[in-house]
Amino acid sequence: MNSGESIYESLGEEKIKSLVHEFYIQVRQTPDLRKLYPDEDLTDAEERLFLFLLHVFGGPHTYLEKRGHPMLRRRHFQWAIDGKMRNLWLNCMFKAMDKTEMDIPVREQMMSYFIKVANHMINKE
Repeated sequence: MNSGESIYESLGEEKIKSLVHEFYIQVRQTPDLRKLYPDEDLTDAEERLFLFLLHVFGGPHTYLEKRGHPMLRRRHFQWAIDGKMRNLWLNCMFKAMDKTEMDIPVREQMMSYFIKVANHMINKE
């Protein structure tokens, strides 16, 4: 990752798409987390996360155009998210990152972002 280069520029859309796909493979294998997704088919959830990550990591703002401001905590408030759920989500994402080729600085920056957001999402003790 070059100085001033965004995660989007470092990885590109295809790697971000692959990361999201790997994440949802992990979600499908994690029953406690999977039950938070009401639809049997996770295609829509996968597309939403892909577009969101493109946006936050410096790519196109298609997410904003289609869905408006992310308001992550508000959008997820209907589900009880405690420390256990945060850890399950992070574990799935980190496993997906393990399967996605990326430079260490990019990985560290993404991990930092995911940990910060996951902590912010907790709405239950």
